Amino acid sequence: MFARLLISLALLTSCFVSAPLFAGEQIKGVRSWSAPERTRLVFDTTGQVEHRIFTLDNPGRIVIDIKNCRLTDNSPALIENRFVKAMRSGVRDKSGIRLVLDLKENATAKSFQLKPNGSYGHRLVVDLYEKKPVSAETGVDEALARLAKAEQASKAAVAAKTKKAVTTEKVATIPAEPPKPARDLVIAIDAGHGGEDPGARGKRGTREKDVVLSISKKLKALVDAEPGMKGVLVRKGDYYIPLRKRMVIARKQKADFFVSIHADAFKDSRAHGASVYVLSKSGASSEAAKWLAVKENSSDLVGGVSLDDKDNVLASVLLDLSQSASMQVSHDVAGKTLGNLRKLGPTHSRKVQKARFVVLKSPDIPSMLVETAFISNPGEEKKLRKASYQKKLAEAILGGIRTYFHKSPPPDTWLARRNEPVKSDKYVIAPGDTLSEIAVKYSVRTSALRSINNINGDRIRIGQVLKIPAEG
Repeated sequence: MFARLLISLALLTSCFVSAPLFAGEQIKGVRSWSAPERTRLVFDTTGQVEHRIFTLDNPGRIVIDIKNCRLTDNSPALIENRFVKAMRSGVRDKSGIRLVLDLKENATAKSFQLKPNGSYGHRLVVDLYEKKPVSAETGVDEALARLAKAEQASKAAVAAKTKKAVTTEKVATIPAEPPKPARDLVIAIDAGHGGEDPGARGKRGTREKDVVLSISKKLKALVDAEPGMKGVLVRKGDYYIPLRKRMVIARKQKADFFVSIHADAFKDSRAHGASVYVLSKSGASSEAAKWLAVKENSSDLVGGVSLDDKDNVLASVLLDLSQSASMQVSHDVAGKTLGNLRKLGPTHSRKVQKARFVVLKSPDIPSMLVETAFISNPGEEKKLRKASYQKKLAEAILGGIRTYFHKSPPPDTWLARRNEPVKSDKYVIAPGDTLSEIAVKYSVRTSALRSINNINGDRIRIGQVLKIPAEG
């Protein structure tokens, strides 16, 4: 009996030795998001993990070693994406794990961790970027170009002063260059949230990021259909863009106006109506505006921003200076937009609201943020799901932008040139002239020249008299 008991205890002990309890962290799953400039992998972990990441060549691989960690299953499911064709895993140093990403093309990797926020727990984020050849000459060339430009400007300034001081003789007048062709008014359209950050959710499961992207695409189509206007989507798909980066994208596109589109949420499901916000430099205009700004500005905590970028983010605070020049334009457009939204139903606020939204802090681009409705309100959630209502919202936003800029267009745009009197309404074609060059000379569109002169194609003859359209 005693011997049988000893054998049983020995067997039980061997079970515990062969399968010890694991005291480390675990990887519960992995998600993938693709953006134009990167692919993001998000590993859901039970806590903070110690890890290192490096690349291997021939074939291309990215290796992630994580100490004192294991998978809950043999391997998390990973959807194939632009860079990764497969993921493998294995035990490393008994208590750790090695994840190997087999690459389709060479890539560089950057990793960071995010603390729990909202519905998400701890996360290890790995961003994959296209591996571009880096030339030491590139930075030197750029620096030389800047120096050459500065030197040229300095010489020009000295020459101008010298000419003014010593020149008394009459000089030949150099004809002024013809004005550049009129450009389109550019509207940057920012669909809030995206990717890892779904934004607010309705009771029927409607996600803010999906609704606002749909509205944004409809708004872009409407803007593009307007003569002299062009829409640019800041976010084109389901991926997250850091808040400050959205401003950078708008600036790269040389946007004349920036509109960020959202769908509001509140703990009281009876809250309803659209709101329009502009930047406040002194603080929120109401407690609701203050609460909303905190919520929207925390998107970077959900969507994920690398701490390695903190210097760039802090540096961008300098953009907050000298902002008053665009704030009046922002308020005027916002007021007209709110008036249009009021035609669709009661708005949440009768006046344009002010709050310190990060995405509105571009000093050189007038901006507004539109909360289209309360997605937390069952009735408004139902409307937001309908394509027809989304289009009405887009039309209301476009109406506010169009009304303002038709009256006060930037001077070099087609909208401004169309009202300017043309100095000469006729032109006689000379040898060597082309239709496109004549169009550039008079700041008109080639298609407008063809239309008013009944020309098919580009064939013109010497001595032919062309009518110059009144609109540029």
